[in-house]
Amino acid sequence: MTLEDAEKLDAADPLAFARARFRLPEGVIYLDGNSLGALPATAQAALVNTVEHQWGDDLITSWTKHDWIDWPTKIAAKLAPIVGAKPSELLIADSTSVCLFKLLAAAVQARPGRRTILSQERNFPTDLYVAHGLCEMVGLKLRTVAPSAVLDAIDDDTAVVSLTHVDYRGASSYDMRDINDAGHAQGALVLWDLSHSAGAVQLDLDGAGCDLAVGCGYKYLNGGPGAPAFLFVAERLQDELRSPLQGWMGHAEPFAFDDDFRPATGIGRFLTGTPSILALAALDAGLDTFEGIAMADVEAKSRALSQLFIDEVEARCGSEVRLASPRDPAIRASHVVFAYADGYAVMQALIARGVIGDFRAPDLMRFGFTPLYNGFADVFNAAQILADILGSRQWDQPRFRTRAKVT
Repeated sequence: MTLEDAEKLDAADPLAFARARFRLPEGVIYLDGNSLGALPATAQAALVNTVEHQWGDDLITSWTKHDWIDWPTKIAAKLAPIVGAKPSELLIADSTSVCLFKLLAAAVQARPGRRTILSQERNFPTDLYVAHGLCEMVGLKLRTVAPSAVLDAIDDDTAVVSLTHVDYRGASSYDMRDINDAGHAQGALVLWDLSHSAGAVQLDLDGAGCDLAVGCGYKYLNGGPGAPAFLFVAERLQDELRSPLQGWMGHAEPFAFDDDFRPATGIGRFLTGTPSILALAALDAGLDTFEGIAMADVEAKSRALSQLFIDEVEARCGSEVRLASPRDPAIRASHVVFAYADGYAVMQALIARGVIGDFRAPDLMRFGFTPLYNGFADVFNAAQILADILGSRQWDQPRFRTRAKVT
């Protein structure tokens, strides 16, 4: 492909208009939306309004006047078409790790007598850490198996299957319906981590028969650094499950100030403490970037971008790099990973040239494609710059080898 070919694809792109919804630095090709989404153009004004007018002018009356008290569910409703769920099944709350703990604990409590949480080997570390900590706390067992062995590993001792829908390393994805059906056939619940899925691929949580899910707000949902997470509890399970963190915001009447906890009805019972209003304002702006956009179009562009990048990198770099993502686009999500022995230094050299991706140990260079603001010319140029850096060994400098705390 030529640059002119890529520019023609951009000109015909039905999502090209969405790029104007973001503030992107001039001269930067940003391929790290799978770690931190770009700044929505409206986020700054939303935060200024929340700080200066709502907090500044209206003070505590904003909890009623501006409906702050309802923001965790009101803003969550904007997620419904993005993840394929009912608004009443979604809640913005806490961090992904805290939401994961809440739903894992609720799930195992709802399956008394079962002793196993099943997950995959090399799952995202926080998912394994949270599951292991819960198992130690309540005397259960965490069992991990290879991703290909998950279906056969579900048995009558499995309380909950806890999986990440899209692998953070290679971008491979599970068939949700297959896993859900297998879990339900054995009487187990299934909990999905959607952190590398929501906002990048088409999801149908209700259609796939999902029970529970969590996800973060700061990657493809563009909610800003440390944005609140979200959780999903299928409507059919909401009265059955109880949150292990019984905070006052999850009470049936928070301002009755009862000594005894009575859980709220519906999804509200999974609230715990006072919501972070400033963070919610930023996430609200992030979710608005999806207004009027069909997730089928997002996924189609994601696959086209990632395939173009793979084709161009392999054509230009040959065997110098190894594709560490699935070659089949049907099971590959919205980031592409290439392995290279000195991948960290190469990524630092790329960043110095204005192409921002990230690195995951031991040798993985990750490139995330965010269809709302990445274009085909971006991808073409990034592949060309990567080939130039490898061919000239620009990366082989001390300044690019020094490891930072964040990779």
